Amino acid sequence: MPYPDPRVALATLHGKADALAPALAAVGLHVETVAIDTDALGTFAGDVERPGTPHDVVIEKARRGMAGSGLKLGLATEGSFGPDPVLGFLPLHVELLAFVDDVHGQTIVIEHAGHATNWVSKALRPGDDLQPLLTSIGLPTHAALVKPNRWTPRVREPLPVAKGLIEPIAVTEAVVRMAAHSEDGLARVEADLRAHMNPTRLEALGRLGQRLAERLATPCPHCGAPGFGRIDARVGLPCELCGEATDLVRAEIHGCGVCGHREDRPRADGLEAADAGHCPECNP
Repeated sequence: MPYPDPRVALATLHGKADALAPALAAVGLHVETVAIDTDALGTFAGDVERPGTPHDVVIEKARRGMAGSGLKLGLATEGSFGPDPVLGFLPLHVELLAFVDDVHGQTIVIEHAGHATNWVSKALRPGDDLQPLLTSIGLPTHAALVKPNRWTPRVREPLPVAKGLIEPIAVTEAVVRMAAHSEDGLARVEADLRAHMNPTRLEALGRLGQRLAERLATPCPHCGAPGFGRIDARVGLPCELCGEATDLVRAEIHGCGVCGHREDRPRADGLEAADAGHCPECNP
């Protein structure tokens, strides 16, 4: 591995090293947790707004971990959850993993997007039946959080929120407290999406760690720097019936963040033609 110092600063307060460290250890990197207050860059509860795009924030997190540790390699993740913008009835989890490499002068950001998440958010009154919602969240292996459903802050007044709740009675009591703070008398119950409270999210982080390790094990064919991999894609996969270009990916663009070398490569799944259902001519 072309790193004189194999230590990587992971900026987190939420136990992400357990998910990421094993994969990176396989390529010779040692993950060291740096206790940076990443909550200052946004929280899932909404008590701190994210001060930029997820891409900007995940790199800033990694940079703060590097500054706090003095290391030249940094690692951070940033998750986003909500309804799928296309399939609104399904929850969507988008996770970014950033690897900042000041040894070679590059930043690699890898994305995961999928529906395997327990994200849920519902407004309830004190006394409502909580069990169906808590079952969907996954207590006690996954935690819940509760906050006022409608709340207007006074100057410098923080949003009241109860996090890390794994017992139904604790959620019930929090609903009563938070509804009392709410302008409409309702409390909002959500899944606690912090990594150490959400094993489902940790699984996604583990898969991202594997993908990063595979990429760091791939040298650039032009300059030999680690991290050569997919950075973009070209659409236009031809229809299997008429050959018309579709909006599906035709080729992957792999590139190097150090020298800028790029190559077009076939789709990883080997697909060479699109189903006619995706064709603007065959299925207008």
